[in-house]
Amino acid sequence: MTQKMAHVALVVRDYDEAIAYYTDVLGFDLIEDTYQPEQDKRWVVVRPNGGGCSLVLARASKREQDSFVGNQAGGRVFLFLQTDDFWRDYEAYKKRGVVFERDPNVAEYGTVAVFQDLYGNLWDLIEFAAHKA
Repeated sequence: MTQKMAHVALVVRDYDEAIAYYTDVLGFDLIEDTYQPEQDKRWVVVRPNGGGCSLVLARASKREQDSFVGNQAGGRVFLFLQTDDFWRDYEAYKKRGVVFERDPNVAEYGTVAVFQDLYGNLWDLIEFAAHKA
């Protein structure tokens, strides 16, 4: 049996602001943005330009979902964005206004820093050491 992660749903406040952030600030590709009239929703998929697992940007549509926007992992790092050049992406993100919660750390497993997305979810920006990839 072969399996892989296809998508991770990320609860967002607004489709268009989320698309703008993930494409313009983080440099992700917009894979799909399709209106679903039967549910009055959009199927919005973005993915890092290197491929891999994609994010479904899912607008909070019920009051109880609002509290999960920006807090999907209870304050822990939620998503891990692997890069082939940590310092290039770290500097580019800082220039684009990305807020880093933890300074870069060079460790045996690689180089990593924690940043917030536009809603406050925590991410690792990480370049794995060659032997750990």
